[in-house]
Amino acid sequence: MTFFGRDAFQLVLLRRMSDFQPELADEARRRLGASLADQREANKRWQAMVLPRTPSGRYPQPRSRGALARYRSVLGAPESSERRTIGDLECEALLWPVSLWPDLRFEVLAAPDGAVWNEWLVRAPGAPGPALESPEDLRPWSATVDEVARAFAPVRPMEGTAPTRWRLAFAARGGPYVAEFTYGLLQRVSSGESDGAVRPL
Repeated sequence: MTFFGRDAFQLVLLRRMSDFQPELADEARRRLGASLADQREANKRWQAMVLPRTPSGRYPQPRSRGALARYRSVLGAPESSERRTIGDLECEALLWPVSLWPDLRFEVLAAPDGAVWNEWLVRAPGAPGPALESPEDLRPWSATVDEVARAFAPVRPMEGTAPTRWRLAFAARGGPYVAEFTYGLLQRVSSGESDGAVRPL
């Protein structure tokens, strides 16, 4: 890959997902026609955009929010854009298609000044979501944060292990569970025990 576009951006998403689902991530990378070297280069370029170097060549402290302009430059014009009110705040919700997941869209929520509040994968408007009735239905890459939260409400948000990760705790069939997400896409579900440990299903 000789430029940074939507396919290269998807390689960045896969790099983070491979921590949980390496086989799925490798298969998806091959569908993009990319090598491991391509993925490393894409991740390197993305990190350079997120954490630009200072004149001395050192990286500054990571910024907590990205800039909307960065996503526009990488992903191009969004498929759709709309104003959205969350509580007392108004933001712009922008959606981009992602070829690896045709039924999903990459959503960016941005403040009026262009600061990015949230970025993750969501179900495409009009696309049917999964039937989620039990923890066994929660297969890797099958659902988004919102879908799991609705299906197993009430849920308790938990701190993620990285900025691109989310966790939801919920009860089902009388037992506790924890669902883990990367960029909003389900990666794995674990059963929570009384000792505080989580064990993969």
